[in-house]
Amino acid sequence: MKESKHKILIIEDDPDIAALIKDYLDLENFDSVIEKDGIKGQECALKEAFSLILLDLMLPGKDGISICKEIRSKVDIPILMVTARTEDIDIIRGLSFGADDYITKPFSIAELVARVKSHVARYTRLTKKPDTIKEMDELDFGYLRIIHAAHKVFVDNNEITLTRKEFDLLYFLASNRDIVFSKEQLYDRIWGEDTYGDISTVTVHIKRLREKIELKPSEPKYIQTLWGTGYKFTSC
Repeated sequence: MKESKHKILIIEDDPDIAALIKDYLDLENFDSVIEKDGIKGQECALKEAFSLILLDLMLPGKDGISICKEIRSKVDIPILMVTARTEDIDIIRGLSFGADDYITKPFSIAELVARVKSHVARYTRLTKKPDTIKEMDELDFGYLRIIHAAHKVFVDNNEITLTRKEFDLLYFLASNRDIVFSKEQLYDRIWGEDTYGDISTVTVHIKRLREKIELKPSEPKYIQTLWGTGYKFTSC
């Protein structure tokens, strides 16, 4: 039986860039769909099943940040921002609203394709159903509870919403209590060693996690920073 192609949504208003991306993704056996308008792109993302979304930041109809926020609240698939902006605040906003990664224009088409392949492969591994049902893996720290098999997190008995990357990062740190990991190590472990990107992504995700799980994010109990070294999870 022939394996079905992974479907990629390209939300990009520049027809030349969109066509170039589609041509190269098609060569890699992806099935690509192009939407040039922000509103139509969002509608398409929520209506059809995609393996990854390439999302431009500046779009007619609706901007990429707003689209990212709306998609992430309903669909948990990789979102790769494509932007001409280089200001840190724009990148941080996109990552904070649920984007998994970003690439700035002008970009290497080979690098973009490599990132798409890496994120899709990782997403496929994470969402693949096991052959047998395994016992639920639960980490219980009282105020904070993580259920791995169900991908659920509870803070003070209230379930909170995490993106897939936020959950993976939290579970990895919590599973390796009191072990210090550098940003580079965390990026390799959560985003993949073959992923091209900026390790500042780790900092943004740590900040978002603290806002969601810590009683006082400015004085974190669970995810602690060791300046000049990295981060560690502690339950004490």
